[in-house]
Amino acid sequence: MRIAAVYDIHGNLPALEAVLQEIYKAGVDCLIVGGDVIAGPLPAETLTLLQNISIPTRFIRGNAESELLRHIAGKEPGGLSERADKQTYWLAKNLTENHKQFLSGWPSTYKLKIKDHGNVLFCHATPLSDIEVFTRQTPLKKLRAIFGGQDASLAVCGHTHMQFDRNIGELRILNAGSVGMPFGHTGADWLLIDTEIVFRHTDYDLSKAAERLRQSNYPHVEDFITNNVLQPPTETKALAMLSQLETLTAAKE
Repeated sequence: MRIAAVYDIHGNLPALEAVLQEIYKAGVDCLIVGGDVIAGPLPAETLTLLQNISIPTRFIRGNAESELLRHIAGKEPGGLSERADKQTYWLAKNLTENHKQFLSGWPSTYKLKIKDHGNVLFCHATPLSDIEVFTRQTPLKKLRAIFGGQDASLAVCGHTHMQFDRNIGELRILNAGSVGMPFGHTGADWLLIDTEIVFRHTDYDLSKAAERLRQSNYPHVEDFITNNVLQPPTETKALAMLSQLETLTAAKE
């Protein structure tokens, strides 16, 4: 069974389309979509594409989906910033009722038994939170507290937009990276689980993608194009930013 895991698409439809072309070529049997699909320029179009692909697909929600669902329920979005909350209000106005209903059925985690890998846990950030941040630099002591007691031999996550591979005793933790907003380089990152597990990277036409994204009325579209598509933050800058965010999310938990 070949499984593709795609995380953090962030409404970057051109990036998703490029990745799906490679996924179809790879003969994937199942697709796992790991949340934060909607927080970006073309959320409705991205959801519609995912709703209509021919590969059996399982979805889990990320913090962007959770924030939207809280807002729809009449609560505060509870995003990590004022900008994130404003983005949630925009999403609520720009997604159809069909899309909102679709999102409401996504669980927070998904577990699948896979030959050669045992029980595999898919979560957006951590098993208990869709906002908690950890990176390849996070101390093992903290990771043991986060992932301890999980009935899994492999955990796949996203949220921090950087691929990595870590081990906590017998538990292997992989970050699939981001399709729509990878840190450290341009293009799109995802994960292929087969007999071996392979970090995958897909390049696509960035200039054409920018043209399509500009058709959106997303309030931060030019910033998204410049700082996430054409010139993403360097690995060093991203790790520094994530370190600050790690402290912030720990305080919110």
